[in-house]
Amino acid sequence: MSWLQSLFDTYVTCYGHEPDGSARLMPIAHTTQQAHVEIVLDGQGNFRRAEILEKERRTTQIPCTEASGGRSGSKPTSHPLCDKLQYVAADFAAFGGEVTSGFLKAPGEPHRLYLDILSDWSASTCGHAKLDAILRYVNKGQVVADLVEHLVLPVDEQGKLLKEWEGTKAAAPPIYSALPSGQLPEDAFVRWAIEGDQVAAGVWEDSALIDAWITYYARTQTARGYCFVSGQETTLAAQHPAKLRNAADKAKLISANDSTGFTYRGRFIEAEQVVGVGYESTQKAHNALRWLIERQGSRNGDQVVVSWTVSGKDVPNPMTGSDDEFGDIGPSIDASAGEGFARRLRLAIQGYQAKLNPSDDVYVIALDSATPGRMSITFFRRLQNSEYLHRIEDWHVRFCWLQNYGKDRKFVGAPSPRDIAQAAYGRRLDSKLEAATRERILPCIVDQVSMPQDLANAACERAANRVGMDRWEWKKCLGIACALYKGINYKRNYQMNLETDRSSRDYLYGRLLALAENIESFALSISDESRETNAARMMHRFSKRPYSTWLILNVQQLAPYKARLQSKAPDFLVARSRLMDEIHGQFAYSDFTDDSPLSGEFLLGYHCQRMELVKKKEKPEAAIEIDKN
Repeated sequence: MSWLQSLFDTYVTCYGHEPDGSARLMPIAHTTQQAHVEIVLDGQGNFRRAEILEKERRTTQIPCTEASGGRSGSKPTSHPLCDKLQYVAADFAAFGGEVTSGFLKAPGEPHRLYLDILSDWSASTCGHAKLDAILRYVNKGQVVADLVEHLVLPVDEQGKLLKEWEGTKAAAPPIYSALPSGQLPEDAFVRWAIEGDQVAAGVWEDSALIDAWITYYARTQTARGYCFVSGQETTLAAQHPAKLRNAADKAKLISANDSTGFTYRGRFIEAEQVVGVGYESTQKAHNALRWLIERQGSRNGDQVVVSWTVSGKDVPNPMTGSDDEFGDIGPSIDASAGEGFARRLRLAIQGYQAKLNPSDDVYVIALDSATPGRMSITFFRRLQNSEYLHRIEDWHVRFCWLQNYGKDRKFVGAPSPRDIAQAAYGRRLDSKLEAATRERILPCIVDQVSMPQDLANAACERAANRVGMDRWEWKKCLGIACALYKGINYKRNYQMNLETDRSSRDYLYGRLLALAENIESFALSISDESRETNAARMMHRFSKRPYSTWLILNVQQLAPYKARLQSKAPDFLVARSRLMDEIHGQFAYSDFTDDSPLSGEFLLGYHCQRMELVKKKEKPEAAIEIDKN
């Protein structure tokens, strides 16, 4: 099934049956705009009042044509009902308003286009009383005059629309706070409300008016052909919707307006020969995609990833970490941390499985923009729900580790692709690099492709080179690096608790580094000193030349701190020295004297030993007694 077909089926299934609290699916032949001014009329088309809309009330669903739904400044055309002042106001030019560049040769053209479509719709069998009221008012030609009179639009000393506010921002007319930066009051978008005996009702909320426009517009379309989505002879779309990711998004997934380039030239003469998509099919498919992105899309700039089922039932998002997707399902770090996390994760996955039908397939799509006007599908998969859930579970189990994202955010689980990108390249990485990294990781989750080794290496390198990072950022990077190395080497069965019987060179060296850091840190704390330890400062060098660096750390750097502990905390020193001797005894001699660089495994040994020592720190007296035994 194609992406268009799956989205079309999603729309058909979910329209009118959206989950509680979810955004509503938009009807076809409609779009959204940010309205700035609301004009209230009575049933006879007389002006009642006008107001500037607050931010939370601006998003407005309006009727549109194919052309107006994707219009631009160079190819302007009118919406049929609600629009900017240059379209709805006959007196726009009289008050000094300047039309869009595409209308410079005919300043009155925007209003004429608006009147033509509104008049035809009102006069048709699909007309509506509210349309008649709006048409009567617009024909009076005093829209701008009324807004000026009621202090909605500011004017200068000559009575023309104000072009520039020269006072302070705080003293600016209210319309300026409603408009985007750089826009003038004459750029305001107008919507209508009709007031009868009851409270004023907006035209965007009238279901009868919505249906009337859909019926009317369908009758005006004449191009017919074979729809590749529905497989039927139907009315074909000439243009396809934009505004998929946000209200200002101009990029389209389907477009063939480049008749002079090589978009389709060389294979076809006309764009319509490439593929035929029905108007209703493309409207419903794009509306479903827009709804899914708003409801559950994972965004990074222009990049969006969405997973969904045709039935609209929830499925795990592949681009989120374990804590965001499943909540706090991992226990604290202990001997059963990995097993406990896997058990709780399996229960969470079974919860998803219970809500899905066996026939519910899961779709995953990734979108990105090549240019401001062109959007591409970079990833699309259709999987059986059981297979998809199994792959999600496998990802989170393979790459789970104790994560420390800050004081109030610690969990056992897998990091998100965004966190992996930041661990590999830093928090201030370029948005394009982050998007490319997320795109590389997505197949690792959904298709179970091997994690790129360079990402794990980069994260391990940054975790070892902690100088220049804030402490919380380093801890976060360390946990992610351990998760990546563990996941890539899943067959080695690394545990999140300390493995005292693991005798590999890199793991043991990691344990020694954590022990050296613990000894010096404790010696500093009892002397009320607060600074970075030598072990922390030399961590990167240690990862490159462990044997020679360890000789410096153990023989030279730790000597004064051991002397300090000998007099102030001898029991602590004895316990740590005994543990250090045990670790030394697990080395093969050739491994210990090998000065070649360490792999990311040393971070696992370091982190596990560090966590073990932190647990002992909570009860130092008991820990010392245990060590003595």
